[in-house]
Amino acid sequence: MSSSGCTFEDRCVSVLCCRFCRQVLSSRGMQAVLLADTHTDLYSTDIPPSGTVDFIGSCYFTEICKCKLKNIACLKCGNVVGYHVICPCKPCLLSCNNGHFWMFHSQAVFGINRLDPSGVNVLLWGNLPDLEESTEEDTSCTSEEEYIR
Repeated sequence: MSSSGCTFEDRCVSVLCCRFCRQVLSSRGMQAVLLADTHTDLYSTDIPPSGTVDFIGSCYFTEICKCKLKNIACLKCGNVVGYHVICPCKPCLLSCNNGHFWMFHSQAVFGINRLDPSGVNVLLWGNLPDLEESTEEDTSCTSEEEYIR
């Protein structure tokens, strides 16, 4: 849940691809920074990636905050690409955040800016359809090249 003073509507929407195998992992990515360490760049999304990643390993906590985390790996190549915030800690929930709980390491994924329906302008988060309106397609067999076309 984002704090009332924060806005992310002008942020670009990215297609997130695995750096190791180029599999499309999510079509609703946002470039972000780690709340507990603003020097760490990452990507995030607001909905669980469908058919592209799965949990791996056990839950863990970091020394920086008390959020409960679990790693996620690309289903195509098996590499760890990020983590899911299973249970956010109170300080992180109260800070300026985008409400996303699926995080992707910038060393493990890259983002491609999505275009709006005109095909000319970059799609901004504020113009992205709500989750209920979204027709999130199954990207489990979509390569980066196919998605760009």
